[in-house]
Amino acid sequence: MEVSWWMIGAFGLTLGLCCWGSGTASHYLAQDPQSESTSSLTHPLLLLREVAPVTNCIYELLPARAIARAKELDEYFAEHGKPLGPVHGLPISIKAHIGPEGRENPVGFVGWVGRKNVEDANVVKIHLEAGAVVYARTTEAQGPMALETHSNLFGTTTNPHNTATSAGGSSGEELALLALRGSPLGIGIRGPAANCGLYGLKPSTDRLPIIGLSAYVLGCGTILGTIGPMSSTLGGLEIFMKTVLRSKPWLSDPLLHPIPWRDDEPHIHQDGKKLTVGVMWTDGVVNPVPAVTRALREVEEALEILTKIYAPHGGDAFKRHLGSSGEPYNSLTAWTTRDAPGVEKLSFQGVWDWKFKCDVFRYRYMQGISITLSPQRWTSFSAPCTQRLPPYMKHLNTGDWGYTSLWNLLDYSAVSFPVTKIDPGENAKDTLYTPRNEFDSWVQEHYDPKKQRDIPVCLQLVAKRLEEEKLFQALREIKDSVGVPFKDCLA
Repeated sequence: MEVSWWMIGAFGLTLGLCCWGSGTASHYLAQDPQSESTSSLTHPLLLLREVAPVTNCIYELLPARAIARAKELDEYFAEHGKPLGPVHGLPISIKAHIGPEGRENPVGFVGWVGRKNVEDANVVKIHLEAGAVVYARTTEAQGPMALETHSNLFGTTTNPHNTATSAGGSSGEELALLALRGSPLGIGIRGPAANCGLYGLKPSTDRLPIIGLSAYVLGCGTILGTIGPMSSTLGGLEIFMKTVLRSKPWLSDPLLHPIPWRDDEPHIHQDGKKLTVGVMWTDGVVNPVPAVTRALREVEEALEILTKIYAPHGGDAFKRHLGSSGEPYNSLTAWTTRDAPGVEKLSFQGVWDWKFKCDVFRYRYMQGISITLSPQRWTSFSAPCTQRLPPYMKHLNTGDWGYTSLWNLLDYSAVSFPVTKIDPGENAKDTLYTPRNEFDSWVQEHYDPKKQRDIPVCLQLVAKRLEEEKLFQALREIKDSVGVPFKDCLA
């Protein structure tokens, strides 16, 4: 049978994605990771121990669990002559707060060290039932609630393309590992995929299961959290979505929408219409749709709403978890949960009022689009993933995240994709540019194409709520028509 492979870049390791064919899952994981006779070029766990310090992306490796799992899969295949499921033998990494059974799950808080998961998170269970091998957990930001991956527990995760810059956050650790070719598929969310030149999906809330994840804001319904897949290919994201949704997770989780993966249906070119993609040049101007331009001029209102409902406790909940150990804030989470203008502790009535404003904003945004384009005509937006490139490591204090948080507020679906890489000769700094505000000034001041050379540049494609399948079909057409990425962002 045909064997699929993935390769860890220049380190020379190849590992079968599937355990059939000329190799088995346990063949690549069989020897004791402590054995000095095991070559790092034929042993993924030892190799990861060697390369992880390059970016500080590994929280812990799970050799015993991975080896036992691989042997189970080999025995299943030997007995039944077929793979267990669609990701049989696939090694996957998971962000630390997506906890496996019996392992510590501190969520980036010093005071949470010692807390353990009673059982695997539901999304992990689904992948195990489909044949995956969980072999690594990655670090995470304090909280995790930041645009960079930094905590007092783990330190800072750096970008493998240029370790003087950031991997982004709060899932930068997963993307760093993927960019190192240390994992073919990760679970986190799409933001830092832009920093590392990868594909990442942010689905709408309640499409994927989050039972079993740890977070200090669980139960707060103002802005709901979600998870998503990240991979070096668009196909990797699709495999993840198909695997999860074909398991019908809504049958055991009443929080989820009972919507299967609808890739057999056309979501673009309906009734013979062309693919329509609006271009969002900045968070203040969108061409060519005037109605969307007008809606986006309300971004100041959107950010005010976000500030209120991201931290309706006024930062008290975050402060309490830090206080349990005497752990200090880092600059990123201090801004998000304490120092940003507008952060305040809301009364119950205040929570209701701001949640209502959020609902009104979502409605008005949709109406603004529909004035010019009927809901059936517009397909998606192409927009920046972030307003800046990965900052130089000593400047990790970015306070603005409008290019991603707007879609969180609207609960729209978004997928990031690689386009090119920084070239100092082609991307010189605009010395005549006049910044709009202090955040814009910070971004311009810390843009240095020489120091940030070879960093991937990504965009994101955005569609309405629960339209993940449309995103995939639209992005495939864009890739086929335009030929992105124009440069290999993982080279």
